Amino acid sequence: MAQSVPQDDIQTVPFEVNGRSYRPPGCPVAVICIDGCADEYLNAALVRNCMPNLSEMLQRGGFRGQARAALPTFTNVNNASIVTGVPPSVHGISGNFFLDPDTGEEVMMNSGSYLRAETILAAAAKVQRKVAVVTAKEKLRDILAHNLRGIAFSAEKANQATEQTHGIANAEELVGARTPPIYSADASLFVLASGVALLQHGLADFLYLSLTDYMQHKYAPDSASSLAFYKQLDHQIGRLIAAGALVGATADHGMNAKQRMDGTPNVVYLETLLAAEFGQDCRVVLPITDPYVVHHGSLGSFAVIYLPEDVDVARVHAWVMQLDGVTEVFDRSQAASKLELPEDRIGDLVVLSGRDVVIGRAPEHHDLRAVASGLRSHGGRYEEMVPLFLSESLTPRYARYATTDPRNFDIFDFTLNGTMKSTDYTV
Repeated sequence: MAQSVPQDDIQTVPFEVNGRSYRPPGCPVAVICIDGCADEYLNAALVRNCMPNLSEMLQRGGFRGQARAALPTFTNVNNASIVTGVPPSVHGISGNFFLDPDTGEEVMMNSGSYLRAETILAAAAKVQRKVAVVTAKEKLRDILAHNLRGIAFSAEKANQATEQTHGIANAEELVGARTPPIYSADASLFVLASGVALLQHGLADFLYLSLTDYMQHKYAPDSASSLAFYKQLDHQIGRLIAAGALVGATADHGMNAKQRMDGTPNVVYLETLLAAEFGQDCRVVLPITDPYVVHHGSLGSFAVIYLPEDVDVARVHAWVMQLDGVTEVFDRSQAASKLELPEDRIGDLVVLSGRDVVIGRAPEHHDLRAVASGLRSHGGRYEEMVPLFLSESLTPRYARYATTDPRNFDIFDFTLNGTMKSTDYTV
């Protein structure tokens, strides 16, 4: 089997999408979203020599820094931002879950039909790059594959991929592994191994690989299980580089323990509190909600409130702001402006909580058995800063930009335009 992709036929045609220009280099590209990865995880692994490929990459000139994620710091929001290169106010994905203003129903926001912006992936395919998307979570596939002419499948349902529906059949045979359980380290490792296999077989030269945060939800950075996972992750990144890929990586959000000193979940049951103070018609929606309740029990550090018309929004704003554990409250227009959110897809108020606090609806709404061993979650300001690294050195201009306020959704810009491998290198 070939260990690298022949580069003679890799297209380097520039393209534009969502107001940005991209200049893909004449080599394979692999952009990775390491779901739930905070810098603490990389630091813990690097200092214990668990990530030799990343360490070597940095020693020979690769780049490592930090970037600011989009709020809320949830998976759907930030994956949509990464693959479009724009904030939620532009692409329209405001959470994993939202209240549809057209129907008044709470629904999963996992359909590409909710996107209001073209993806970089679809645009790259239009200029004849061989694009492949592999995501751990099936919930993301439709968003990431929106209008894409290429390959798109999930680790979660790899055994269901067909040529007609996913652009590829026999994914298990290609990777040399069975479809993994979604609640496992193998779900993420399968994604990376898929990327390697796609490169080695010449099926793709432009990859987006989105992992799952099961391990970060379950384990602290310095735990043995976490270190073992990052060692395996590093091995797969090394295989991507060995296959000839320019690798860029970031995360959709970080992760923090959300529990009291006795280990119990530290929850503000916001809907219960609002009902006692303002009446039963106050409605709290939790945008972290998704099918993977083992990860977080639908508890995160970001919530939206919908109020009856006869309730004074300013009064509720002031009252919520004084609750223990609440750190920020914005009305609809403030949230749209300050947090870069789509104004028509959020509530009357947006609420963020502290580093060790999550927001729930009511005790009966959440099954805490799923997080009985310890709650680690995300969604708010304290999971906003995430890693950003590349396997090649940056141009001076991008190195300067990296010291300002880079965003995680700049990762394609950095990878395609910002390294010394760029097809149009400028100072």
